[in-house]
Amino acid sequence: MTVIGKLFAASAAAALLFSTGAIAQEKKPAAPKPAAAASPCKGIDETACKGNTACQWIAPKKGKQKPYCKLKAKAKKATPKS
Repeated sequence: MTVIGKLFAASAAAALLFSTGAIAQEKKPAAPKPAAAASPCKGIDETACKGNTACQWIAPKKGKQKPYCKLKAKAKKATPKS
């Protein structure tokens, strides 16, 4: 085997080693986020909604939208003004 043949074989081996290392370092796709828990207010009637302190009854003023129950908005923390 000539010097050029040895050099070619060494460069081919190095390229093979580097290419397999790059494959091993590929990032895996992020795991999907867990689904949010179902709302305790979803699908309940008006009396049950008004009885639950975490829920509020929404009655549209006009249009074709039907009244429904939903979770109350969380209170935002007030930031002190300087």
